[in-house]
Amino acid sequence: MIRALYTCLAAIVLVMLTSVPVFAQEKTGLKPGFQLKPGTARIVLLRPSIKVGAQSTGGMFEPNADWTAQARENIAAALGLAQTSLGNIVGDYVEPGNADPAMLAEYQELFDAVAQSVIEYQFFPGNRLPTKKRDGQFEWSLGADVARLPGLAGADYALFVTTEDHFGSTGRKVLQVFAALARVPVTAGVHKGFAGLVDVRTGELVWLNADLQMGGDVRDAEGAQKRVRQLLEGFPGKPADAPVTAVSAAH
Repeated sequence: MIRALYTCLAAIVLVMLTSVPVFAQEKTGLKPGFQLKPGTARIVLLRPSIKVGAQSTGGMFEPNADWTAQARENIAAALGLAQTSLGNIVGDYVEPGNADPAMLAEYQELFDAVAQSVIEYQFFPGNRLPTKKRDGQFEWSLGADVARLPGLAGADYALFVTTEDHFGSTGRKVLQVFAALARVPVTAGVHKGFAGLVDVRTGELVWLNADLQMGGDVRDAEGAQKRVRQLLEGFPGKPADAPVTAVSAAH
């Protein structure tokens, strides 16, 4: 009886959701005039920020160490294969022995904050700031001090990658169904990702790909491949025909 009720409610919600207009959101920004020719730059891929957990009935994020570990392994493998097809030398970040881990964490948080600001104030046309409305404008920065980050000596650009996934719990999904009947918006699950290229010399964000509705379940290899393809879509200097090679399921 309960299962039949859930099925019925889910069908009603699907009809309601498909009748709601969807407002277009931009996902990629490029600094005006910026070009990155293949074979001309050295790029350092900073350690990706990866968070995976559950979304409670009340919407709180509950970290899951096992899921996060799986995601780290899968994302690392997918990025490792993708790095060879980006058109330029992309090396993993090697943290010097005397480096302050807190500094890297602070810049990762700064990148995430800037990416969120870009999404909110530029990628949504209806919410765009007056200073961001000019066609072709994309001017964002992490600050020139990014060059002081240990491990970036000799690099032209730093590549930041962030993924965050909150998988909706059963309670959250049930709440979403009943909330939809009352026409109260409740989301089940969060799947967002940001990838950005920063000019080490100036701190300028020259390219950003950011989406609050990313695809791919990062807890498995195939899903992580999909996530990485979406994160690096439109990467400057990447040959148009360069595919991301599939990751073998064998370990």
